[in-house]
Amino acid sequence: MEEKLSETGSIRPTANTKAFARQEVNMANRRPSRSRRFLIVLLSIVLPFYVIFRLLSNRRHGVLPPAVRPSPSSDILGSNRSLVPLEAHIMSKCPDARDCLRDLVVPAMEQVVDKVNFTLSFIGSVDTNDSIHCKHGPPECLGNMVELCAFDLYPNQPVISLGFSNCLTASYSKIPSRELVESCALEHGVSFEKLNGCISEEGKGLDLLMHSVEHSSAVGVTRSCTVRIDGKMWCIRDGGQWKDCKGGSDVESLVKEVESLYGE
Repeated sequence: MEEKLSETGSIRPTANTKAFARQEVNMANRRPSRSRRFLIVLLSIVLPFYVIFRLLSNRRHGVLPPAVRPSPSSDILGSNRSLVPLEAHIMSKCPDARDCLRDLVVPAMEQVVDKVNFTLSFIGSVDTNDSIHCKHGPPECLGNMVELCAFDLYPNQPVISLGFSNCLTASYSKIPSRELVESCALEHGVSFEKLNGCISEEGKGLDLLMHSVEHSSAVGVTRSCTVRIDGKMWCIRDGGQWKDCKGGSDVESLVKEVESLYGE
């Protein structure tokens, strides 16, 4: 889905981009009335995530089958081979992102999880006033932050972070509902308390989103979902179709490319 931005879906960070709740109070005199109205709407979305949820116990980890998870004896970081950069650029409330993760990225990762350095990036825009715009509005901006926080909290653990994101995106229209996030967190071993902390005033969710959006823009990505490998565009899922897939849109072709690059 190609990005077409509107002013209805924006987040404006302050000098302290970590503060959501305090932005409305501390920056009230520095923002136009439209921004204040936006922050009130955003605050109403964020507040449910501050609720203290029951401790998560008996949590099941991972979306990838146990057979393909790196074993404790696997010393990926100590390998002489460099991991292959694999990246998916998405919008969290986009149906093409759902199809892309479900039909290509996750199945491929099941086979090459120990050979890639996977990154999930998000598409949006930052205007001259340092406002972050998301195509599907503030709920998508928050959904993007929730998924970025999971990757930040569980670095180098795509079984957890990608599994969590895939779970959310499978029900993209419900993002960022509390019930959906809680359910996916429980299923994939993500701490709800830590997610809350990441998107709260003391967290860094907004910083993560700013960096991710600027990165996608810097590499020229505007359509969700765009898959890149080794810094080069591999395939695009847009409008319910695969496009510009010179190497192929199937899992087998992507896996073959990863293994080829990994063996160099």
